[in-house]
Amino acid sequence: MFPLVYEINTRVWLRHLSEQYQRPITLGNIPDSEFRFFKHSGFDFIWLMGIWRPSRYSEAIARSHRGLRSVFLEQIDHPDPCDIVASPYSIPEYRINPLLGDESELAELRKRLAADDIRLMLDFVPNHMALDNKWLPDHPEFFVTVSSEEQCIDPESCFEYRHNHFLAHGKDPYFPSWTDTLQLNYSHFATHNMMTENLMTIAQQCDAVRCDVAMLELKSVYDTTWGSLSGPMPEEFWGKAISAVKQLFPDFIFLAESYWDKEWELQQQGFDFTYDKPFYDYMTAHPVAITRLKGHLEAEWNYQSHLCRFLENHDEARAATKLGPNHLPAALVLMTVPGMHLIHQGQLEGYRLQLPVQLLRQASEPFNSELPEVYHEIFMLSKHDVFRKGDIEHLDINVHETSNCIGFRRFSGQQSAFVLANFTSTGIDISFSHNHFTSDTSLVFKVFSTQHQQKNIDFIADEHRVRVKLSPHEGLVLECG
Repeated sequence: MFPLVYEINTRVWLRHLSEQYQRPITLGNIPDSEFRFFKHSGFDFIWLMGIWRPSRYSEAIARSHRGLRSVFLEQIDHPDPCDIVASPYSIPEYRINPLLGDESELAELRKRLAADDIRLMLDFVPNHMALDNKWLPDHPEFFVTVSSEEQCIDPESCFEYRHNHFLAHGKDPYFPSWTDTLQLNYSHFATHNMMTENLMTIAQQCDAVRCDVAMLELKSVYDTTWGSLSGPMPEEFWGKAISAVKQLFPDFIFLAESYWDKEWELQQQGFDFTYDKPFYDYMTAHPVAITRLKGHLEAEWNYQSHLCRFLENHDEARAATKLGPNHLPAALVLMTVPGMHLIHQGQLEGYRLQLPVQLLRQASEPFNSELPEVYHEIFMLSKHDVFRKGDIEHLDINVHETSNCIGFRRFSGQQSAFVLANFTSTGIDISFSHNHFTSDTSLVFKVFSTQHQQKNIDFIADEHRVRVKLSPHEGLVLECG
């Protein structure tokens, strides 16, 4: 019920494989070992991030951008121009990058994944397009116009596509404009139709889409950001677009990148899953924001079960860097709460450097040999029915609210799993009671620890309590029933 997604930076991945095998590797000839890894890990979706044809304008901007150069230098000392590429989110058209393969090769890759019951996810960018997109010459009305007076006030916010004719760059209202993009004009039905057609094109080639900054196309957000320039959206975009795709592809999955507490609204418009940024923020806070995390996990099931949880992705710092010694207990909590679960390429290896999406070459990093094994065990644990289908409730563990420990129960029928996590550098004694326990219960627990420790689980029948000691930075699961 709750899928496990693996995000891959496609361009970097295929370049690495080509170097490893000393021959060109494209979408159509990926080695069998990669598919064995996907199957062994239990991934339900492979998200190939960045497979669409790149923008030449975006590439040129990336190579000359002063701010980006400092980010590149954090990865490699001497970036070569050929190491710097266009942003995968500045898309000129939804056709496969010819350096990666073609439509037939993507179809073959999808077929190979399907043989192992794995589905394919691709990108859709609804808010903006590349400066050199294929629609601009014939349909400038698809994009938001900026007057020459407004251009004088903020010249960095727009692009002069003809003499003294300006179009707005795409933007998130809380950040500077994305200068390698043009903002789509959703005040026109024609733009809605064009983008729905793009969605249809994508849906024919995969099983799911991750929709970039999807909340920007909510009518309330768009009208606030762009209404004064373009006029208001005539109606919501997502509901009709998602419905149109699902009429032809009823099992197709929509994942929204979402912020600003817009998750529920996007779910109501048809998204199967939405990013859970609050979960990420609470887990990566220093110290872990336990009280807020508990409250978040007590939200209604219809909301929680449609959230996509993650500890890192291409936009965020690496989990190994943000979490430090709390990496594994956080991973256990991630994989045992309801919802979609997203794992980022390099997360399993404990990589610490966040790779900019415009960079093809990664810095060499040490490999944490213990992490992949523990992650694999957590993945297999998460496949148990109690985690795939079960409800969730908070556990009242006998620790002070400032102790930075959390406990919750997942349950389905007679099955229960008690999840405990200690996010501190000291050991702690935990005990809890639950009405699942009775005085005549003879409990046998299946025990999983992120530290592979043999634990002495003390069940006190007459008090209906369980008592256990958690080591520093340990996650523990007790299954019974």
